[in-house]
Amino acid sequence: MDLGLHARTALVCAASAGLGRASAQALAQAGVAVTITGRNEEKLAIAAKEIAAATGAKISYAAGDITTPEGRAAALSVCPSPDILVNNAGGPPAGDFRDFSEQDWQEALNGNLLTPIALIKAVIDPMIERKWGRIVNITSGSVKAPIPHLGLSNTARTGLTGFIAGLSRQVAQHNVIINNLLPGAFDTDRLQKLAKVEAEKSGKSLEEVVRARAAGLPTRRVGQPEEFGAMCAFLCSQYAGYIVGQNILMDGGNINSTL
Repeated sequence: MDLGLHARTALVCAASAGLGRASAQALAQAGVAVTITGRNEEKLAIAAKEIAAATGAKISYAAGDITTPEGRAAALSVCPSPDILVNNAGGPPAGDFRDFSEQDWQEALNGNLLTPIALIKAVIDPMIERKWGRIVNITSGSVKAPIPHLGLSNTARTGLTGFIAGLSRQVAQHNVIINNLLPGAFDTDRLQKLAKVEAEKSGKSLEEVVRARAAGLPTRRVGQPEEFGAMCAFLCSQYAGYIVGQNILMDGGNINSTL
């Protein structure tokens, strides 16, 4: 399927690995010139080279912490006015809310609420002027079914969901389309980190925890990043113009809901 994205440009955050990288690669396969961001310049350069080799697309990169003003400035200096923005940032740590410090809360809100809003603010008016734009926020299935030990993530990401619900409907008339993509369990480093926390608490091995997680899903498996990337690319496509302010859940059927 031709997604109608040839000659478009995209800024994909936190894309040296995991779901961000998968999203960047899917967009590149659709003909998009992609700029990826990440904190580790060496890993970022390798990812850019590999994505370019796999897709033939132009891949640029901007090293830096996207949750800081300096990191965002670096990204926007490389890709100042993207047609597509994919917001993504590492999730905050798991734990009991009683143990979280004020600094923990501030960092969670900054990374998963204020940073995506700042990037949206930086790119949305040019999108409106061009009468074309796509913004996808990678959040979490926890905004539909909060996860008790992920209180920091639940709070910050749900805040972003509320903000997007309002903004997306204000700008849709300009063909600027904003949606949220909600991953469940995918085979990424994030899954391994959360499984490690659970393993340490339960006394089980990491492998046992991961197998149990997969066995508890209707699919009986965790998702593959490539599946996620393909959905992200579709939400950025010419066919997504009537999908506005939605929370697209990709969790293998884990959350049982009619809504």
